[in-house]
Amino acid sequence: MPHNNSLTRKITRSAVIGALYFALTIALAPISYGPVQFRVAEALCVLPFLFPESIIGLTLGCMFANIFGGFGLPDVIFGSLATFLACVCTAKCRVRWLAPAFPVIFNGIIVGALIAYIDVPADPLAAFPLIAASVAFGELAVGYALGLPLLLALRRTLKRA
Repeated sequence: MPHNNSLTRKITRSAVIGALYFALTIALAPISYGPVQFRVAEALCVLPFLFPESIIGLTLGCMFANIFGGFGLPDVIFGSLATFLACVCTAKCRVRWLAPAFPVIFNGIIVGALIAYIDVPADPLAAFPLIAASVAFGELAVGYALGLPLLLALRRTLKRA
């Protein structure tokens, strides 16, 4: 059976991106977790725009990072689901300036609901709007301040190659 260099490259790229997501989240743990978070690794969630194969790496990187986040199994499941859904939408998106918007939407809603439910069990519905807005704001800041410039720089670099 012939060796598929392209497949190997895609798997390697996905694994490296996932490992980078995990490493950035853990290294910057104080700002990566909680209702007010600026998870720098989320900037990498624009990469499926250029590299759809990175969806799996980003999802797994998020899953492993969420093991250490303090919200337990629900965050491992639902936080990773939010990242997966955001990355799938980003891969299907064809407007580059919208690429960072999907993590804002999915994390704001899913992670916001999760944190509201866990942190404010007496009245999660009342807490949800503020917590969701807080999570979405962190995603917005990271996605557009770091993710979009990363995407634009990579597009320019790939066009030259």
